[in-house]
Amino acid sequence: MENYWNIFVEGYQSYGAYLWREITFQVEPFWKNYFWMLIAISAFFFGLELLRPWRLEQPRFRKDFWLDFFYMFFNFFLFSLIIYNASSDVVVNLFNDGIEALTGFDLQASNPMRNWPLWGILLTGFVLRDFIQWWVHRLLHKSPKLWEFHKVHHSVEQMGFAAHLRYHWMENVVYRTIEYLPLALLGIGLHDFFLIHIFTLAWGHYNHANWHPSTHLTGAVTFGLLALLISSTGADLAWYWDLSIALGGAGFGALVMAPYMKFLFNSPDMHIWHHSYELPEERHTGVNFGLTLAIWDYLFKTDYLPHDGRDIRLGFPGVEEFPHGFVEQNLHGLGKH
Repeated sequence: MENYWNIFVEGYQSYGAYLWREITFQVEPFWKNYFWMLIAISAFFFGLELLRPWRLEQPRFRKDFWLDFFYMFFNFFLFSLIIYNASSDVVVNLFNDGIEALTGFDLQASNPMRNWPLWGILLTGFVLRDFIQWWVHRLLHKSPKLWEFHKVHHSVEQMGFAAHLRYHWMENVVYRTIEYLPLALLGIGLHDFFLIHIFTLAWGHYNHANWHPSTHLTGAVTFGLLALLISSTGADLAWYWDLSIALGGAGFGALVMAPYMKFLFNSPDMHIWHHSYELPEERHTGVNFGLTLAIWDYLFKTDYLPHDGRDIRLGFPGVEEFPHGFVEQNLHGLGKH
């Protein structure tokens, strides 16, 4: 028991110290500084919303912009510092120790990915995590109790990049508990998650942004970034080789993958229907559950794109009476409904 208490305390101390190093620019390289990457990515998409908005009638500083801005930092940093990070370390160790005590099999020590290259671990972690999140997202819509928590995210009535991170704190518990155990037991550590987080964070902002690029541009940026990330986690190459690989990936994405982007990856015109106020009766529990990848929706027949959906009404029946403040929203779902 004392060992688990030490893991709990060390988890808090380690995360708190790391977060402080991020804030004070002590983490290098820059793309591993999650705090400032969140700000940089958010500023990038906000700039695109200002320069080329998709929904022209929507204010630049849309309804609840500052509320969602606070949600970004609460859900990604403060909640982890206050509650989640240290507790998750304890749960993973308890689970692994329990399996070892019952069967004599050490899941983490026997992990086949231990000797994989980093890019292979990250790619596997990304696909597996996205698949798990797709099923969890469906569960949030199917379960009446969990839907009450998920209503916080669907209370967005004007869409913008920061709406990505407006969600009830219980979603952190549900998502992270279900996704973190299998990934952690496969040996994908917290620091490995940072590159996955950066990519999925950017894609989540893109899905919710008031911006709508062509599939050629989306393909170029997506595969350019993927090529750069794979290159940067492999051999230590000169910067011009990394740049060349990134440009090659961008060309491949723009010229070859553009026609397939809407089937592979989620997009603003697909995700907007997930937030639609009105849905067909036979799909009343939701559509387009993909977070980063769209392929799960096409595989499991939950895709729905009747038209581009630019100006559809957002929210859910009853959103007019839903709480508008941060505290009230995060207490919602804890009582009887």
